[in-house]
Formats: sequence, structure tokens, C-alpha cells
Amino acid sequence: MTRVTRALDSDLMYSFRRTPGAMIAAALSCALILGAVLAPVIAPHDPFDPSGLSILDNFLPPAWDAAGDPRFLLGTDDQGRDLLSAMLYGLRVSLAVGFASVIFALILGVTLGLIAGYAGGWADNLIMRAADIQMTFPAILIALLLAGIFRGTAAQGASGAGPLALLVFSIGLSFWVQYARTVRGSVLIEANREYVLAARLIGISAPAILIRHILPNVMGPVLVIATINLALAIIIEATLSFLGVGVPPGSPSLGTLIRVGNDYLFSGEWWITLFPGAVLGVLALSVNLFGDWLRDALNPRLG
Repeated sequence: MTRVTRALDSDLMYSFRRTPGAMIAAALSCALILGAVLAPVIAPHDPFDPSGLSILDNFLPPAWDAAGDPRFLLGTDDQGRDLLSAMLYGLRVSLAVGFASVIFALILGVTLGLIAGYAGGWADNLIMRAADIQMTFPAILIALLLAGIFRGTAAQGASGAGPLALLVFSIGLSFWVQYARTVRGSVLIEANREYVLAARLIGISAPAILIRHILPNVMGPVLVIATINLALAIIIEATLSFLGVGVPPGSPSLGTLIRVGNDYLFSGEWWITLFPGAVLGVLALSVNLFGDWLRDALNPRLG
């Protein structure tokens, strides 16, 4: 029996096939991620090519409207950019920031959680007290504060990967506590298991025990947290971009598209805000629903 066959016959896949909500959420998430990845191929226009833009095409309604243009299925924004194409490219930025933030938070939180749970003593107290202090502040407030500080101290007019990296750092730093606390609790349990004691007895080093023996056994809850945090990271990025301290204007995300549309919402150009907002909502909802299913499926007490 191959690994693929064993995976398809596993309890996790059986639960997935028996949960329509999880299947729909996974399908929607995969469709949006695939659309973002293939944006340069499937987008009708390049929204960031100045030579292909015309100010005469600005504020065109969706194609099914009487005043619409068949070239622009979902209409255009204030600069005459095709909204569908801008959403696909903006989705790439939002997903890239979300995934990178979650990966950064996961690596930082898991590392600190392993150290706190296995070393104990002053290291445990220091890490957990820092986690307790950060838990008193909402994640969006921490990300907003850090993003504002970084943008204020960075070089004026900075562009490229620098502002995006600072945004990823700001969002990721607001999420590490959940991973650290979860991993620490699991390590405190696993550290007294027979296989860990046997590894210590034969002289295996502490880092090797943590990485090869304990880490694989604590990754289940971590993956659940990462899935749910992905939706939160995307929403926080959109919020920061909407407030003007997130993605730079040259790399618009769903949040910046919503912010642009909000300026013209009451003048009748509703589509500029509605469609990016709907995509953001569907993406966050589908990822959250998939994370909820994954949490229940990996919890043996609910089996």
C-alpha cells in the first residue's frame, strides 16, 4: 500500500469526505489561492501597466450594467484599472503577506514554546511573562503599532520588498503567543513520556530530542492554529492597508482596493468596494471553516 493510498484511507480523509462544509470551504480556498497564483495568466488585463490604462475608462460599472463595457467584467476603479484583474493581483499580495506572517509566527512561537517547556526555570518564566503581557493587547493593535513605528522610521518613499517584510514582521509578531503557549503545554506532557526519557538515557542531545522526537508530536494543534491564524492575518493586513499603514500603494492588496472604493462609495461607484470586500469575506470565511473542521478532526476527544 502506497503512502497516497494510506493517506486517502486515513481517518482524517474519511472525516473530510463526510463533512460537506469542510469540502466546500477547501474548494473555495483552493480556487482563490489558485486564482491568485495564476493571476498573470488568467487576468484579462495587467492593472499595473500604465501603458494599458486610460483615464477615460475610469468608474465604468460592471459589464452587465447598461453603461458597462464588455472588456471589464466587474467594472473599473478610479484609475481605469480592470477591477477583476486588480482583485486577482491584490489577492496575491494579501495571501503572500498572510502566509508569510503565519510562517514567521509559527517558527518563532514553536521555537520559544519548545525552549520554555523543555528548559523550564528562568527561560520559561521570561518567555511566558512576555507572552502574558502581549496577550493583554489585541493582535490588530500590536500590528498597527508596529507597522506605524516601522513605516515612520523607514526611509521615506521606500518601496519593494522592504515595506512588505515589515508588514509581515508586524503581523507575525502579534501571533506568536498562541503557538508558544500551546507548544509549551504539549512539551510539558511529552517531556515525561517513556520515549523522551529513553532518548535522554542513551545520550541524545536536547536539541535533537526536541526536533526529532517532541516536535512531531505537538504539530497537530499548531497546524490548526496556523490555519485559523491565516484568515486573521489576511484580515489584519486588509485592515492595516485600509488604514493606510499596510501594503504600499504600488503593491495594492484587497485592503487597499476596498479603501479606494470607500472614497467613492457614496457617489454611486459601489462595485469598487463591494467585489474586493466580498472576495475578502469569502476567503476569510472559507479558511476559518476549514480550520474549525481541522480542529475537530484532530481532536481525539471529539472522535
